[in-house]
Amino acid sequence: MSASPIMSRVRSQDTAVQVLRRAVAAGSVHHAYLFEGPAGVGKELAALGLAQALVCERRAPGESDACGTCSACLRANLTHDRVTRHPDITILERALYEPQRIGRRTPESQDISIDQVRTLVLARAAFGPHEGRAKVFIVRRAEELGTSAANALLKTLEEPGDKTHFILLSAQPGDLLPTVRSRTMRVRFGSLPESTVKALLLEQGKDEAVATRAAALACGTMEEAMVTADPELLAGRDAFVLDVLDAITKSERGRGYELAEQAKKDKSKLDADLVALARALHLRLRAESTDAARPAANARRIAEAFAMVTESAENLAGNNNPQLVVESLYFKLRDVLRPALGQPR
Repeated sequence: MSASPIMSRVRSQDTAVQVLRRAVAAGSVHHAYLFEGPAGVGKELAALGLAQALVCERRAPGESDACGTCSACLRANLTHDRVTRHPDITILERALYEPQRIGRRTPESQDISIDQVRTLVLARAAFGPHEGRAKVFIVRRAEELGTSAANALLKTLEEPGDKTHFILLSAQPGDLLPTVRSRTMRVRFGSLPESTVKALLLEQGKDEAVATRAAALACGTMEEAMVTADPELLAGRDAFVLDVLDAITKSERGRGYELAEQAKKDKSKLDADLVALARALHLRLRAESTDAARPAANARRIAEAFAMVTESAENLAGNNNPQLVVESLYFKLRDVLRPALGQPR
């Protein structure tokens, strides 16, 4: 467990960190924040850093960072169960707790339930912090708040008790209820530079070659980088991407139907495969855009294909038929990409 302030571990999010540090130093921390941005870019680390600064026993007025070494600071770090040991820092997340812990009979399979909000937030809303400095609620993937849970949270979110703060984390803030968004101060977190992703992978002991490739494919998020850095998963994704592009190049209509047939067998794998295909097209687009010798139309076609893949991934997330999603995508890509790949339509 590190003794350094958690906020100091947030990488390449200078604007967001400065906003939070200024608020802490000025004693003007907002009662409800919405940290929005891609998954795996430091939102949760920043939330924990802010919570740590608020509960720190040694931070003097005017200081912006936690000391990192007092008992409160050390307990603000995550445990292996992905919660903290500090009684005034509460984390909400779908299926984080055993059903009995939050008054349910069944696990939370689809959203953060109203039971979790009632048990962890509303039951404590009328009381001050247990240790006197501050009380902080951190909601992971806040877009997963069920409608009843979000509505139950509204009044407390708007008028929390003294020294009580909420930090909602979301990669899809548009999916939150407008009434929830309107009650929060938004702090934007951007994608990480490729160099930062690579450095973080190397710090975790990844091989140089693996870290370099994973960082290039991760599109600025550590969540994707960690998946991409897994050799077995990477090989499977590579095979899918090569399969699709090879079939498009050869204009194999039958192969398109085969890919669609395979897609319905493993929807979770398909989601990752579509992400890999989008990453591959992103890299191809970046190369085309910087190569003056290549026709500008190629970059436009690849950009169009990238948008198609992204749309298909969204359709898949919306519970559309995986087979039909892939079948439709294949034939759209075939028409758009064959000229860019040097093939006639």
